Amino acid sequence: MGAPEGQQAELAAKFEAVLPHLDERQRRLLMGAEARSIGHGGIRLVARAAGVREATVSLGVGELDSGEAPLGRVRRAGGGRKRAVDLDPGLRPALLALVEPDVRGDPMSPLRWTTKSTRHLAGELTRRGHRISADTVADVLREEGFSLQGNAKTVEGKQHPDRDGQFRYINERAKAHQAAGDPVISVDTKKKEIVGPYRNAGREWRPAGDPLQVSTHDFPDKELGKAVPYGIYDLAAKTGWVSVGTDHDTAAFAVESIRRWWKGRGRHDYPQAKRLLVTADAGGSNGYRTRAWKTELAALALETGLNITVCHFPPGTSKWNWVEHRLFSHITMNWRGRPLASHDVIVQSIAATTTRTGLSVHAELDTAAYETGIRIGDRQMDALPLSRHDWHGDWNYTLRPESHCRDGIPPIPPQDLPGPGRAWLLHPDLTGMDHGQWDQLITQLRAARELQREEDLHQRRGGDRQKVPATGLYTGRRPALTPADRLLATVLYERFRLPQVAIARLFAVAPQTINRRIRKTHQLLDEIGHTIEPAATRLATLDALADLAALLGITPAPKIKTAS
Repeated sequence: MGAPEGQQAELAAKFEAVLPHLDERQRRLLMGAEARSIGHGGIRLVARAAGVREATVSLGVGELDSGEAPLGRVRRAGGGRKRAVDLDPGLRPALLALVEPDVRGDPMSPLRWTTKSTRHLAGELTRRGHRISADTVADVLREEGFSLQGNAKTVEGKQHPDRDGQFRYINERAKAHQAAGDPVISVDTKKKEIVGPYRNAGREWRPAGDPLQVSTHDFPDKELGKAVPYGIYDLAAKTGWVSVGTDHDTAAFAVESIRRWWKGRGRHDYPQAKRLLVTADAGGSNGYRTRAWKTELAALALETGLNITVCHFPPGTSKWNWVEHRLFSHITMNWRGRPLASHDVIVQSIAATTTRTGLSVHAELDTAAYETGIRIGDRQMDALPLSRHDWHGDWNYTLRPESHCRDGIPPIPPQDLPGPGRAWLLHPDLTGMDHGQWDQLITQLRAARELQREEDLHQRRGGDRQKVPATGLYTGRRPALTPADRLLATVLYERFRLPQVAIARLFAVAPQTINRRIRKTHQLLDEIGHTIEPAATRLATLDALADLAALLGITPAPKIKTAS
C-alpha cells in the first residue's frame, strides 16, 4: 500500500502545478497519459490524485487510444452549451428587424430615435422576450455582415447635366498649361478654426492619464477671434501655400492669398509663365457668381502681366477639388488632438505638414483687415477685361492683363480722398472745417486707427507682428469706402442728422456697412478728443442735401442718386 500512496502524492503535486495552465481537453489527455503509463489501477489512482471522476480519466485514455489527429480546439464540433440563436429561433429575425435601414420593426420602439448600440439592442430584445447579451448581439451582427459604419459624404444633390463634361474640360486645360510650363493651382478656403485652448478632434500619444487640458466650452474668444486658412495647391510642384487670415473670408482675401503665393513662390518657380490656371469651387469667396472675385483677379492680372484663367468645379462637387484631398486633409491630420491656442500655433502646424509623397507647405499669417459688403456695379463688371469661354462661360473665363479704366469708370482713388463723384462733400460749409483742418483731422484719424488696429491684431496673434507691415493702411484689398469717405459719412450723420439709409445710398454701399463705419469713426474721434459740432440745419433726405448744396453754391452741382 505504501508504493501506490507515494505515487498518488507525487501525481497530486504534479497535477497541482500543471493542470491550472491547461484547458479542459489538455488536462483530460494528460491524466489519460499518466493512467496508461501506470497500467492496471492507473485510472483510479490518477482520478484520486487529480480530484476528478474516474470517467474523465477514462475518457482521456480512450481519446489517446483512438489515435485521432489533434483537434485544434478544446471541444468537438457541436460540444458545449447551445447558442442563444439556436435555442431561440425568433431571436435573429427580431434583431435584424431592429437594425434594418428602413426600420420595419415596431414604430413605437425606443430604439427608433436612439443609438443602436449593442447594449441598447440587447435591452430592447430582452424587453421583447429574447434574452441576449450585448456581446452575443455583436457576434450575430457580424455573422450577418454588419459592422460599425459612419456617414459617407457621397450624396451630391441634384447633379448638373454638364458635370462630367466640366471635369473633362478642367483636366484638358490643366494638361495644356502644364505642358507649356505654366502654373496650375487649386484654391479654396479651409474651415474656419476658433483660436484658443479648445478641444481639437483626434488623439495623440501622451503619458497615460495625462491628457491636454482644454476649455469645457467652444465659444469663440473675442480677443483671439478665428483663423481663416486659404489654401493654394500647385499641382505640378506638389507644394502648398496657406495664408492664415484673421479677418473675413472675402474675395479680396482670396486674391491676396494668390498674390502672396505668386510673389513668394510662383514667379520664381515659373519665371517664363505668361498665364495662370486657377481651379476653384463654385461658391464661397472664390465663387463663379462673386463679382468681387473677378474684379480682384483683374487687378492681379494687370499687376502680374499674367492671363489668369479660372475654371470652377460644378456646384456640389467641392470634395473633388484637388486642394481638399491633397493639402487640407493632411493639415487636419497634422494638428489632430492639438489645441489651436494661437495664430502662431496654427501657422507653425500648417507649415510642418508633410507627406511621404513629397508634399511641402508654406504658411504665413495675413493680418490685413478686409471689407465686407463691397458691391460691384454693372458698369464695373462690363469694364473688366474678361473673356468668357465657349464652354460654360459662367464657369470658365480668362482675365487679361489690361487696364479696365474705360467707359468713364475712374480708378480706385487715393485713400486720403473721397471716392469718385464725392469731392463736393469736402466743401467747408458741409464739413464745418477748412481744408487745412480737414487734412489734419484725417492724419490724426489714420494714426489712431492704425494704433487701434495693431492693438487688436496683437491680441489676436498673441504676440508681436511676424513681418514688417506693408506701406499704407489698406493692403491686398480695394475698399468701397476710403478713410475720407468714412469721415464724410460720419460728418453727414453727426452734423446734419442725415439718416444712415440715405447716406448708404449716397456712398453706394449697404446700410450695415455705413453703420459700422460711422460707429468705428465715432470711437476714433472720441479717442483723439475731436467733436463734430451739429449744424442748425437738419437733413432728412438726399434731395434735401442736394438743395442745401445748391443753396451753398457748390459747383459742379452734385448728382445724387435718390433711388433705393
